[in-house]
Formats: sequence, C-alpha cells, structure tokens
Amino acid sequence: MALRKRQSLIHTLFEEEARAVGFARVAGLDEVGRGALAGPVVAAAVILDPSAPLPVGLDDSKKLTALQRERISEELRRTAVCHAYGLVGPEEIDSTNILVATRRAMLQALEKLQPCADFLLIDAIQLRESGLPHKAIIRGDSASASIAAASVLAKTYRDRLMRDYDAQFPEYGFARHVGYGTREHWAALREHGCCPIHRRSFRGVLLEEESREVES
Repeated sequence: MALRKRQSLIHTLFEEEARAVGFARVAGLDEVGRGALAGPVVAAAVILDPSAPLPVGLDDSKKLTALQRERISEELRRTAVCHAYGLVGPEEIDSTNILVATRRAMLQALEKLQPCADFLLIDAIQLRESGLPHKAIIRGDSASASIAAASVLAKTYRDRLMRDYDAQFPEYGFARHVGYGTREHWAALREHGCCPIHRRSFRGVLLEEESREVES
C-alpha cells in the first residue's frame, strides 16, 4: 500500500491579519540549536514577499530532509524581501543561560534586517525587548509561513557552521549530529572530553568532563 503524503499546515493567515491592520513589514522569527550540546544558538528573521508564492513544501525545518531544507532555503534567500541571522556562541550561553542567549540571537537578527520589521511573528517566545508589536505562536513553525521560513533559514545556516566545525574537530562527528546529544556524540565526549565549542554549562557535558578529570 502506498504511503500517504504528509500534508503541510503552513499558511499566511497571521501575516494577512497583521497587514490588514496596517503593518507592512511582518517578520517571522525562529531559532535553532537551543538543545544542542555544542555550537551556537542561531536565530533567523525573514520578511516574506506577499506577492511571491511560498516555496513548495515549506514547513517546520524539523519535518524536512536536509535536501528539502537546502532547496527551500535557497528559494527563500532569493525571493524574500529580506532575511538576517543572529548567533550567540557557547561561551555566552555558558555565562548567561540558553533562554537569554536565544533572545539575544533573535534581537541580533532583527537588528540586521533591512528594511526593518514593524510586526513580529515568533515561535513561542515573547520578545518584549524588541520594542515591536509581536505575536508569540505555540508551534508557530508548523503554522505560520514566516516562522517556518525562519526555521528553515536558521537550520541550514547553523548546519553549515557545524560542518565547518567538523573540519576543525573531526573526532566529534559534528557534520552528522550538528552538536546534538546523539549516542555518537556522547561517546566522543567520553573519549575526547570537551572541545572549545561545547557548552560546559549543560549538565550532561559538565558531568562527562568531571568524570574524565576524576579518571585522569
């Protein structure tokens, strides 16, 4: 029996509602990398062109294959009004916390947008620090086209960064797990300890590092 094709629930209703009350530049905002053991947290902000068709298959980046994400990301970079990225690295994550770091990455992305946004659609996070009117939408990356677009852009950008880190630290396999806590990654941590891009404030990473120190 043939498998039924997964149906995307992505729409532009939130964007249309904002434009209907006078907002002209509605930006979607999302992050990737909050739960990783290594690497930065990356946020993307994007203003879609209302006159351009949405990329075929646009959805929450977690529901897409790497090839689908790359294709959609390339189209978004070509057709969006503008897009920008924010990045907060492991040292800053360790010195604050992951939620503060996530907000900072989002604010960085917003500050780089040209033209500037006048209304924000954000995946689940209130961002009052932006000073802009906004709507936080639970599971927004599976509903709002702008948030889904931001999730794809952030994911492809961060994945490329992690592939670059893989070349610097090949023993950890960053190109495969992009810093998340897979069995391979935990095994590499036990064998090699932390490298400069690991988040030492994350409990599991800290415990592995302490365990290695005791054994040595």
